[in-house]
Amino acid sequence: MKKLVLMLMLCAPMTMFAQKFGHLDSQALISSLPEAIKVQGELEAQGKIFENGLKEMQDELQRKAEAYDKKKSGMSATDQAKEEQALQDMYQKIQQTAQDNQQQFNKLQQEKLGPILAKVRTAIEHVAKNGGYTYIMEKAAGQPLYINEALSKDVTAEVKVELNKIK
Repeated sequence: MKKLVLMLMLCAPMTMFAQKFGHLDSQALISSLPEAIKVQGELEAQGKIFENGLKEMQDELQRKAEAYDKKKSGMSATDQAKEEQALQDMYQKIQQTAQDNQQQFNKLQQEKLGPILAKVRTAIEHVAKNGGYTYIMEKAAGQPLYINEALSKDVTAEVKVELNKIK
């Protein structure tokens, strides 16, 4: 009898600590959302605008540098210094514009994707709570080295269903 009670006491903690695991591919999930596809298109369009603006500035710098190289030999040292300073100023302006564009792009990306990511997190939390999951892990982007499909369930489809409810 003591052995039976001891066995039950040893087995009880194992069942109490049984955990349910899930995994999902959040990139595939997000890229399937119509609003995320729309935002991606908007971000790509804004990126092209920034890229084209920088290209125009770089082309102008290139033209001025070539023109300077052609007329440099006939210029006084003072005029050469002024031209070189103007070219240097243009180069710095291009560098600053590139930094500013990157910051604006990052801010725009956070503004536009933030609500979508919050919605996805909410859906994941609902699936986790309703399904009794201890952990839901990211499957994509090389995160886990191994997922035992027998012990971890792919909940991507369930999260998609939950996302449709949130709309």
